[in-house]
This record gives sequence, C-alpha cells and structure tokens, in this order.
Amino acid sequence: MPIVEVTHDPLIATAQLQTLAEALPHAVSLAVECPEEPYDGMLQPGDVEVRFRPRGPYDAGGLDIVVEVRSKWFASRAETRQERCDRLCNAVVEASGTTEVGVYLSLPVAAWAQGE
Repeated sequence: MPIVEVTHDPLIATAQLQTLAEALPHAVSLAVECPEEPYDGMLQPGDVEVRFRPRGPYDAGGLDIVVEVRSKWFASRAETRQERCDRLCNAVVEASGTTEVGVYLSLPVAAWAQGE
C-alpha cells in the first residue's frame, strides 16, 4: 500500500490538482506493481493513500509539484526503482500540465495493516 504525499505551489490551479488527484492512484500503482504485490487495475479502499498540501511560507523548493511515494521494499521493486520513478514522473507531468515536477520514490522495509 503506497503512501503518497503531494506538495504543490499554492498557485497551481484547482483543476490541475483535481486531474492529478484522479490520475495518481493508478499511476502510482503501475509504478510500484511487482510480483509480490501485483496490480490488477481494480483499486480498493486503502490500496493507495494520497495526501495533498500546498507549500507553506517556510518551505523551501522551486518546483510546482513534488510527489513523494513510500512503498514497501521488495527486491523486484528495488532493482528497477529509477525506471519506476521516471515513469511516474512522466505520468505526473502529463496529468498536472507542468514540467516543474519532482518525484521521490522511497522503498523502506515496512509492514502494513488495515482494519475492515
């Protein structure tokens, strides 16, 4: 279950953010799919957690949008992490309509539990 944090310039249009919010769960799922956690195209509640926040007055950075993805480490993911990150970055650029985008893919050793 990836956790996705999106930090954006406060001046990014609401329509751009809405389009990105709609595209991200699928794009992230494609970016992290692997034999251990295959993606069947049918997202369920809890499959991808996406959080948006505008860049604050004390935050530093010059990109319009920064997407940070944290997903459980598996060897098959780690072997191709840069390719996965590049594909996701391209998807974010396409969905957001801006090229001022950064994507950070983190694959920590982790566990996930979810209630009904």
